[in-house]
Amino acid sequence: MRYIIKMQKKGSDTVKELTVEAAIENIEKVTDFINNELESIGCPMKAEMQIDVAIDELLGNIARYAYNPETGKATVRLEVEENPLAVIITFIDNGKPFNPLDNADPDVTLSAEERSIGGLGIFLVKKTMDMIDYEYKDGQNVLMIKKGW
Repeated sequence: MRYIIKMQKKGSDTVKELTVEAAIENIEKVTDFINNELESIGCPMKAEMQIDVAIDELLGNIARYAYNPETGKATVRLEVEENPLAVIITFIDNGKPFNPLDNADPDVTLSAEERSIGGLGIFLVKKTMDMIDYEYKDGQNVLMIKKGW
């Protein structure tokens, strides 16, 4: 399995990127890549687990829908901000334009049987991250999340 890791400095912040095939089986590789960095900067376990859920949801959506039925690349960029300490994780793909933030939040007051399928994962990401933003730019979906502690 081939993947690419790039590292650069952006001012005083560190930026690292991992590019993989947008496939469900690569979620673990991306999660490990991010977690190694989170552990090196002392990320609390609660924040790390919330970020892991976000990675699973966002990369899973890219793998399932962005290129379907084809396959393509996904880049995950990690930026560490120092004052205050936070990470910005950006998911970039060249798949079909799709803004998951356009969908209405699910009605979580309804029982699972009464709720329509879909949307709960993005809802969880929105609730646990400090910021989430999407744009379609230069033929790419760019979804950014931020988590500080």
